[in-house]
Amino acid sequence: MKASPGKRSRPPATEPAAPAGGGADGTLLLCIDMQPVFLRAVADGPRVQRRCGFAIAAATGLGLPVGFTEQVPQKLGGTTPELLALAPGAGVFGKNTFSALGDDGIRDALFDGRHVAHLLLCGIETSVCVYQTSLDALAAGRHVTILGDCVGARRPDDARLCLEALIRAGAHVLPSETVFYALLHDVKHPFFKPYTELVKSHG
Repeated sequence: MKASPGKRSRPPATEPAAPAGGGADGTLLLCIDMQPVFLRAVADGPRVQRRCGFAIAAATGLGLPVGFTEQVPQKLGGTTPELLALAPGAGVFGKNTFSALGDDGIRDALFDGRHVAHLLLCGIETSVCVYQTSLDALAAGRHVTILGDCVGARRPDDARLCLEALIRAGAHVLPSETVFYALLHDVKHPFFKPYTELVKSHG
């Protein structure tokens, strides 16, 4: 288990906080451990689920690959079905490690044969699995954006400290609407109108 982000430096200021120019290529959304057992334990679980639903629907509409992880699903149960239904065909990966990328099978399934330069993260828990997955992705040279309104934790103060540490380590923490509007780039994008409806329905 990693206890601190170490001494990794921030990326140069010229690197984008989210893909610009409408370019979604190389971006993947990973939804971490959105299992009912955890949703009941985190602060404001229904809100976290609703915002993750927004992120999954937006990513799917943009044609981004989506993956789900589940912590020890044979004991703790799987991802809430409402979220899985938003991304038919998405990979669902059970894990014992806290970092999703600490599992060789998950890492290979997500990245082998697919160029992933930018990892978008949502899910729970911010101070454990989201934190450790972010550190491993940064260590592997990938850009990481945590969708700040789409993550949750049992103790919000712990989550805040961890997000601050991840920013220092080089991750971006941004609202999901900001990230997906950056991917759309302009109103001519074919998904623009459906996206604005998503924004309204999930507000």
